[in-house]
Amino acid sequence: QVQLQESGGGLVQVGDSLRLSCTASGRTVSSSIVGWFRQAPGKEREYVAAIQWDNGLTDHADSVKGRFSISRDNTKKTVYLQMNILKPDDTAVYYCATTPLSLGPLEVKKTYAYNTWGQGTQVTVSS
Repeated sequence: QVQLQESGGGLVQVGDSLRLSCTASGRTVSSSIVGWFRQAPGKEREYVAAIQWDNGLTDHADSVKGRFSISRDNTKKTVYLQMNILKPDDTAVYYCATTPLSLGPLEVKKTYAYNTWGQGTQVTVSS
């Protein structure tokens, strides 16, 4: 069974950059997908980006395109979320999640499609 651990969150200023890491341990599946989601206080968890382990195919939510970038290092079993030009609206707890299943372009954005989640890491953008 796979476990996920996020790291890299913190308190930053508007316009700063931050890189989050999601490291997998245990049994991973080469074809699995890893997604990043975020949840702000009082709001639903929302999709940010996803990447497929084997071929590196990526997808990003419209709200972060051009500012955030997901990538992976297979040798380290780690997925990264590079976040640039951060805004106060980016303040949230960021979670990574994974599924061994193949997901379509709509499903990849849904929390129910992922069966393993990390504990989350807090990102706070101060103005």
